[in-house]
Amino acid sequence: MALPSDEQKGSAEPSSNVWTHIARTEELRGPGPFALSVDGIDLVAVRAPSGLKVFEGRCPHQGALLGEGEQHGTELVCRNHRWRFDTTSGQRLEGPQCLRACPAQVREDGLFADVRALREAAGPQRAARLRAIAELPGPSGYPLVGNALELLSDRMHQVIEGWETTYGSIFRFRLGPRDVVAVSKPALVQQILRQRPENFRRMSSFATVFAEMGTPGVLSAEGAPWRSLRRLTMVALSNRNLKTFYPTLKDVAERLHRRWKQAADSGQPVALSEDLQRFAVDVTTQLAFGHDVNALGGGEDELQRKFDEIFAAFNRRLTAIVPYWRFLKLPVDRRLDRVLDELRTWVSGLVDGASARLAADPSRAEQPANFLEAMACARDEAGQPFPKQTILGNALQIVGGGEDTTAHTLAWAVHELCNRPQAVAALREELGTVLGEAIVPGDIDTAGKLSYANAIANEAMRLRPVVPVMFMETNTDLVLEDVVLPKGTATWALLRPVSRSASQFAEPETFQPERWLAQPGGGSSDPMGHFAFGSGPRMCPGRTLALLEMRVVLATLFQNFDVERIGPPDQVREVLSFTMHPKGLSVRLRHRGAPSAAPSA
Repeated sequence: MALPSDEQKGSAEPSSNVWTHIARTEELRGPGPFALSVDGIDLVAVRAPSGLKVFEGRCPHQGALLGEGEQHGTELVCRNHRWRFDTTSGQRLEGPQCLRACPAQVREDGLFADVRALREAAGPQRAARLRAIAELPGPSGYPLVGNALELLSDRMHQVIEGWETTYGSIFRFRLGPRDVVAVSKPALVQQILRQRPENFRRMSSFATVFAEMGTPGVLSAEGAPWRSLRRLTMVALSNRNLKTFYPTLKDVAERLHRRWKQAADSGQPVALSEDLQRFAVDVTTQLAFGHDVNALGGGEDELQRKFDEIFAAFNRRLTAIVPYWRFLKLPVDRRLDRVLDELRTWVSGLVDGASARLAADPSRAEQPANFLEAMACARDEAGQPFPKQTILGNALQIVGGGEDTTAHTLAWAVHELCNRPQAVAALREELGTVLGEAIVPGDIDTAGKLSYANAIANEAMRLRPVVPVMFMETNTDLVLEDVVLPKGTATWALLRPVSRSASQFAEPETFQPERWLAQPGGGSSDPMGHFAFGSGPRMCPGRTLALLEMRVVLATLFQNFDVERIGPPDQVREVLSFTMHPKGLSVRLRHRGAPSAAPSA
């Protein structure tokens, strides 16, 4: 750690400062930045020429945690939009925004700051005319069950979106006796996501269901536990680690190419979603566990089916009116218990292996090889090792969440591209320029040059968000626009009406990857114009990895094969389990000629 300045040591600080301990010395190792928090206030500590500086921890743009960004010399860079701030003054380098600073001093037992100004900056909400939830429009329901029966289907999201069309951007419905407020206005959805975790959280049943399954983790955690787990997750998914991991990702992409080559040779139809899930499982298990399940090669293919069962059950239990499984186990619940036991046994062996490697070589703790090793040597807020169940839950959540979302987004992208031969031609033109004769991107820098492939991924996420509804709940009494929401109000954010809003996008119902590219006259769509990865402090930590995987897979597929969807477009329908995925999507692959050949239509 750099030596603190005299000012930081406190020799000249006014006696009126009220110092709060914000970080232990061991938390400030490395170049920074450092994501910190105290009493629910997010902070970022950076290394300035004069020593450590402490600023408000959220980007003024869309609330991303600045401590999850990067520091390049005297610049702090936000990971979302790459806004840059001076580490001495907090001034944004390309605009008028300036981060609020906190007086700080370094002592032998850590870093201290006076955060009173940041506490006072958050004033109470005001509204001129207020409405109660009962005054909101919404569908009528049945006695006792409300609207729950209408949502007992795999198209629940479409039912709710239909209500949104009828009742507007803020409406209510009932799950049993409980009111649910649904919100689709872009500014309000952004407000909900930015005000996590203080004012909003995931529905409390979210954490309860995960805990009952014995898989608590970063996706379901709230408050202080979430902050400590989040830091570990962000380290595992940092740009530096992904660069080191890329050769493994490349190997899995080549494995996927071999599988598709066999399908093209045989002329057999390809169940695209299943292959993409196998790809995602192979990638995420190696990143999380350092273990290759080789699902694409016919290895532990059962792992994918286990995750499918777990998340389908999770979705059922999340919206259930009565938690019957606590009192009566149906056959589907008993099978779920068996699947969970098998997964816990498998991951438990991997945890024991990671612990043994760390015990044999303590130096591995300085740079863990995977997420499992990082958790095994990490400590919680109290400085204690994480219990084994927490390690298990986090590992399973990371693999399960990463497998579903990335694979299904890619499947939707291919489905949309089957309707847009001109977009395929534009993609192949880029691939010919960037890849040449290569069948997959050779390194992470090459993959980063695939801007049109990245635009396709963003457009697929905008048009077909695989998480179409975010199930939230208020942490306190508050006012959203002009509606009073008591503490504990279920507040569901509808993401697709936002991303298909004419106020956000021109021709919002049309698949146009070009909208995400910088235009000759300047301007392009905001990559955060959709909320596929969430927004604010709880932006999905796997965003960078997911986009990297999507670019690599799109390159692998369209560089080497012609893709023909089997059957008409309308036979592919949306199905919601844990995520929204295409049902009925099957394709046939044919070998392409040399990459420089004219693209097929």
